[in-house]
Formats: sequence, structure tokens, C-alpha cells
Amino acid sequence: MGLNPFEQNPTPLDCFYDWKGLYPYSYNKYEVDPYTRCRVILMNGAEVEAAFFSHQFFRNCPDEALRRELALTRRTEQQQQKRIQTLKPVNETPLEATIGYEQLAVDLTAGMAQTEPDSLVKSALDFALLEDFDHLYRYANLLEMDQGGQRAECLVGCYTEIMPGRPTISEHRFPKDDPRQFVDFSAADPLTRLHAQIITAAEQQTMNYYMNLCALYPNDLGRRLYQEIGMIEEQHVTQYGSLLDPRRTWLENLLEHEYTECYLYYSCYMTETDPHIRVMWEQHLNQEIGHLQKAAALLEQYEGKQWQQVIPQGEFPQLLQLHPNKEYVRQVLGNTVWNTAVIGGYQDVRQLPLDAPFCSYQQQVNNNPACEPAHQVIEKHICQYGKDYRYQQGPSPAPQLDCRVQDNIWVGREAPCLTGRQEG
Repeated sequence: MGLNPFEQNPTPLDCFYDWKGLYPYSYNKYEVDPYTRCRVILMNGAEVEAAFFSHQFFRNCPDEALRRELALTRRTEQQQQKRIQTLKPVNETPLEATIGYEQLAVDLTAGMAQTEPDSLVKSALDFALLEDFDHLYRYANLLEMDQGGQRAECLVGCYTEIMPGRPTISEHRFPKDDPRQFVDFSAADPLTRLHAQIITAAEQQTMNYYMNLCALYPNDLGRRLYQEIGMIEEQHVTQYGSLLDPRRTWLENLLEHEYTECYLYYSCYMTETDPHIRVMWEQHLNQEIGHLQKAAALLEQYEGKQWQQVIPQGEFPQLLQLHPNKEYVRQVLGNTVWNTAVIGGYQDVRQLPLDAPFCSYQQQVNNNPACEPAHQVIEKHICQYGKDYRYQQGPSPAPQLDCRVQDNIWVGREAPCLTGRQEG
């Protein structure tokens, strides 16, 4: 039987950190396990999501007493986020951190996809997985050029391969093709509800990071790459956010948010290898249990509902654990690299009709493929080093992506309207 956070004794809601407690020791970027770095990024994203949600609830709530309760728990959430954020050391560059963001995106998404019971949610995870996988490859090439030959496999600990996925140029889609059918949370498996909320928060954080970092990067090519991939992350947030059940009330959503945070902190606590950071996960877990129980009390007070009506199974399901997913990523890459999103699902771009919105959008955004930033990064690397940068343990499962002296800009993009070929 898993832990049931509704039955645990929490830290009091009015227990806050002083300045010493608010600024913990940072990890050593040369010694940290890559998945510890990923957990730090993940939990920072979870706390940012909690803060944003709480502020939106607060701004849309007319009840003053409830607004004060939200302000109380939000202050702790903000302190937790600030503690987690400063675990990143001052000597870790933004681009090194970006490699961690994309490694998290790859291995978090792949890990959840392999345990996801809902086929539609699994398809969404598999689809965006190949795009984040390609982003890791693009940033790794930029890293080697901009940071004196630094190789990204040292940052990912050889846990995650680095090679082309669905080319970034092929990821730009007409906006109406990104939303998916929302999940009925009242009937969904507990893992499905958790996965939808976790991946939305994680991708939202990545989008926010790239939005802000874009203008701060020290050269034009890097700025343009962050700008482009930031646009793709917006598409991912739209896809994943559309999976959330919009029929939940604000208080039901508050309960879901707090339960998800408890689940994540407990997962991190149970799998963390750094003893100093493991203590932090335990401290935050005990605080979040208090937030969860307060959310349950507010739900009963204002809506007359028991928490079991929203979360029927209080015990945590299978915990989240970051681990290598090389073979799974290869399988998805080999089978679905040509797919794009369309209204209602996904389709091989080579089968799209001539009037497909994907084609018209590509013709506008990528009317000159040579100018696309992600492509230019690889072309510049090839010019400088004679080939692209990769860390892979065998040929690509998509043979068209095996060439290391020329960047492929047609895989996942070779639709009839873009190549001039006719159907039939």
C-alpha cells in the first residue's frame, strides 16, 4: 500500500524559513548526478506552477476569507520555489542548465509514456518526446561551439542519447492542430491525472525559461535558437494543457495541484541520491501535506465535497522515477518521426492533403528553410568541426537522420504541398 498524504501529520501552515534556511547549499555541477539536476528542475517547475495557479485562483475569487487562505499557503510555495531555485550553482551557465531541462523533458516524458494507461495521453507524450529529443541535440551542438568544446554527454551522464529527433523545423504546426481532447478526470486512472498535470507544469516551466533567456543570451544565433524552441514549447504547453479536465472547479483543481506536489516530493524523496537535497524533499513534502489537507478542508467548507469525490484513491500510485530510456526513445523515433499533429490526433505528413493547415503554416514560417535557427546551428557546427555533435550508441532508427555532415530538414516535413509532388 502506498503512502496516503491525507492521513499523515503535516508541518503547520504558518511555519516559515528564515534567510539561512531559504538559501541552501548549491549542488556541485561537476559532481552532481544528472538526475538530481533534473529533479531540481522538475520541482522548481512544480512550484512555479503552484504559484501561478494560486495567483489566478486568488484573482478570480470574491471570498475574502478564502483569498487569505490562498495567500498563506502561497507564501510557503514561494519559499519552497526560492529554495529549490538556489540549488543551481552560480557557475552553471544558462546553456548548461538548458541541457538539464531537455534531458528532463526526454526522460520524464519517456518514463511516463511507458506507464501511462490512457492511449490518447500516451500518444501525446510520445509525440512531443521526439521534439524535446531534437531540442537536446540542437542545444548540445550550440554548447560545444559556445563553451570551448564542452560536450553535453558529460552533463547528461551518458544516461540519455543525443542525436536528431523529429527535426525542429518540422515541428511548427498550425495552432488549431495542437489542442487534444481533454481527459475525464472523474473516470481517469490516478496515474493519468498525475501525468497530465506534471507534464503540463514541466513544459510550462521550460517555455517560461526560454522566453526569458532568449533576450539574455550573448550571441544572435543562440538568441534565435531559444526564440524558435520557445515557440515549440508553447505548442507543447497547449497540447498538454488541453488534456486537463476544464470542468474541475477552482477548489477541486487546488486539491489536484496539492496532491500532485505531494506525489512529486515523495517520489523525489524516495529516489534522491544526494543526502542534502533528500532532506529538502522531505521537508517540502511535509509542508505540502499540510497544504493538501487544508485544500481538502476548504473543498468541504465551500463546496460540501469530500476529497474522495475528487481523488478516489488517496494512496500514491507507482512513484515517478527518472531513469535511462534509450531503447524506448529509439523505438518511438523509428516508428513515428514522420508524424505531425492534426485535429483529432496525429498523421504521417506524407499523407496530408494539399490544403492541410500544416502546409500553409510551414510555407509562412519556414518559407526559407536555410534561415531556420535550429538548422543554422547544425550547419555552423558542421562548418566548424566537420560534422555535427552527437552522443549515440548506434545508428539512428530513422536512417534519413544518420548523416553527420548535412542537416536533414525534410524528415517530418515532406508533405505534398511543400515538395511539389502530387498525391497518388
